[in-house]
Amino acid sequence: MAINHVWSRAISKRIGEFEQRIGRRVSMSLLTSDQLANSYNVKLNASATDIDVMMVRALQEQLLFARNGWLTDLTDRVQDPAYQWNDFQDAPRQRSITAGKVLSVPVVTERPALYYRKDLTEPPTTLEVLRDTALRLTRDGFFGYVGRGQRAGAVSQWSSFLYSFGGDFTVEGKSAIATPEAIAAYEYYGSLLERAGPPGATNMSLEQAMPIFAQGKAAFYVDADAIYTSFLDPKVSTVKDTIGYAPFPAGPAGSKPYNIPSWSLAISRFSLLQDHAWEFIRWASGPEMAGQIQADGIPGARRSAWRNPASGAVFPPDLARTMQISAATGVSHDRPDVVQVGRARDIVGRPLVAGILGNPVAPVARDADAEFAAFLARDNSYREAS
Repeated sequence: MAINHVWSRAISKRIGEFEQRIGRRVSMSLLTSDQLANSYNVKLNASATDIDVMMVRALQEQLLFARNGWLTDLTDRVQDPAYQWNDFQDAPRQRSITAGKVLSVPVVTERPALYYRKDLTEPPTTLEVLRDTALRLTRDGFFGYVGRGQRAGAVSQWSSFLYSFGGDFTVEGKSAIATPEAIAAYEYYGSLLERAGPPGATNMSLEQAMPIFAQGKAAFYVDADAIYTSFLDPKVSTVKDTIGYAPFPAGPAGSKPYNIPSWSLAISRFSLLQDHAWEFIRWASGPEMAGQIQADGIPGARRSAWRNPASGAVFPPDLARTMQISAATGVSHDRPDVVQVGRARDIVGRPLVAGILGNPVAPVARDADAEFAAFLARDNSYREAS
């Protein structure tokens, strides 16, 4: 059971190869994100045995699924020397582990990229230069910067700003969103969108922000590197020949982008075909297949694929370089590491909205910090209950 995604569609075209290997037919259900979540909730709550391999988001739902006892421990299986577990990048591999157990295997990774108009400017290497250049280029009908500003939806992209200012969502399990570093990151991002961004930024998620850059109406845009193909399609983009790609600019703490597994594979604990399910994962995420899939333009988690020139040739050269730099320095999460992720993002995003609206950030951050602290106390209890 999988999300209807470029990775799962690429694997589905190769299913016949795997079926010949194990002598069994494979049925693959491709669903929307909401359909997938609903199916897992219904079927796994009922201990249904008709799901073997599960496509999951390690950062969004793995803690909850682990708490519910829905995932099979893969710790021993990934140690198979032929599988080369150490070939996976550190940050995505780290996110596969919950309570000391490997519960999923990353197959698609994601980092932020700085998309910029190379006909207008050089890529900024610091956040200070990014802000100054964005403000200089802003004029009527043209924006120096566009990005996500919607309360919960903006949190994942803001995370790289937070880390690069020296902050994090939590420190030793405690809320850290009212530290001086976090407040500085809130103020920077809010001011950037308020002064250099489009009107209505607080309502913008990926679907609203991306077209503004694609239509040539903004100089800079920070978002996931996986969306780059949207800017190369002449049907929706006017910037195909003028777009540049650069690593996330350095803040006071350096350049600290996220590097995450956006989608991973796991095995349902209720599967009656555990061995065959693992054989599928080993095949679909092994070194050979990872290289083939990455050569299709889908960024994976294996170092060997990134080292292979053939696997990276499909990406624009400066984007491939950007991806490799971010993978080497990336932080392993882009949202709070909690069970109830949606609620946490809503709380953390509140000071972002205040900054974009031009309101004082510090008092809102302190209020959100108190709310987040209370939330974490409840969430930790929820995580530990079983």
